[in-house]
Amino acid sequence: MLKKLLAAATVLGVLTAPVAAQDMEKFKFALNWFPVGDHAAYWVALDKGYFADRGLDVTLENSKGSGDSIAKVDTGAADAGLADSAVVIASKARGTTVKVVGMVFDKTPLNVFSSVDNPVKTPKDLEGKSIGAPPGDGQRQVWPAFAKANDIDESKVTWVNIEPAAKVAALAEKRVDAVADYTTGLPLYEKPMGAGNVVMMPWSDNGLDMYSMSIIASEKTMTERPEALKKFLEAAYLGWRDVMADPEGAMAIFKKRVPEIDEKLLAANMQMGLQLMQTDRYKENGIGWIEEAKMCASVDIVNTYMGLPKEVDCKDVYTLDFLPKVDMPSK
Repeated sequence: MLKKLLAAATVLGVLTAPVAAQDMEKFKFALNWFPVGDHAAYWVALDKGYFADRGLDVTLENSKGSGDSIAKVDTGAADAGLADSAVVIASKARGTTVKVVGMVFDKTPLNVFSSVDNPVKTPKDLEGKSIGAPPGDGQRQVWPAFAKANDIDESKVTWVNIEPAAKVAALAEKRVDAVADYTTGLPLYEKPMGAGNVVMMPWSDNGLDMYSMSIIASEKTMTERPEALKKFLEAAYLGWRDVMADPEGAMAIFKKRVPEIDEKLLAANMQMGLQLMQTDRYKENGIGWIEEAKMCASVDIVNTYMGLPKEVDCKDVYTLDFLPKVDMPSK
């Protein structure tokens, strides 16, 4: 009798396992870049089963900047993604259906890197210089707002098209005078250029303190797959919670999942990102909270300076309908 029961259980397991796998709902998430420390949380969520526990079979896909990830989400090539909020706002004026459904960084990391022997310390220092970035780069797309806010003569600034992975080498090898990149990238630039040889010019110190990296979804995803989106966001922010609580453990998981990364370098990169998230807003409202006043101020900046074909309404840019409350770790 026992043998029959065991046999039946074995058969049942064989029959039900594929069904369970089939029941997993596929969900594609477009990163804004190649894997860097800013993305560790999503691999942590994958590794710890936070997505799978919620019935989601999540795929993470690289992109070539915010313009690229927005296009993927808007066309249905991805279900959700990462993008700079300013680029999302501008895209709304061009008819995209994407909205911000949760923040990543509560403070903006927008920045320009240069070398100590050819430094860019103020916005006007960019005149007569070249800046490297891919065409779809979020900072490149919000550049008109920064230029107008700081009275920069755009005709005196040359943008050079480079691949995302080539930013560091382009600056280190002096193929460009400056590179538009997040402040969190400092460790990546100091590796070839040396500590103290890289100059940062944060945009937040120069009139453009606005929302930046965010999680986005299309109208199609929000309308047709609201529960899947809620589950994805909950799992993703649980991943961020765990990164905050145990950065070393998170980086070990990241290295296991993406073996080609330089874990020491990206650990420092990740820590700089966490500094942008350790705010009272997140402590009070949960990781990823969107404050209406700050978002609407960001929309005003884009409307004022980016020369949009039509004005964007703040309420059309973001929603809190799908955002869970995931508390910051207690420590």
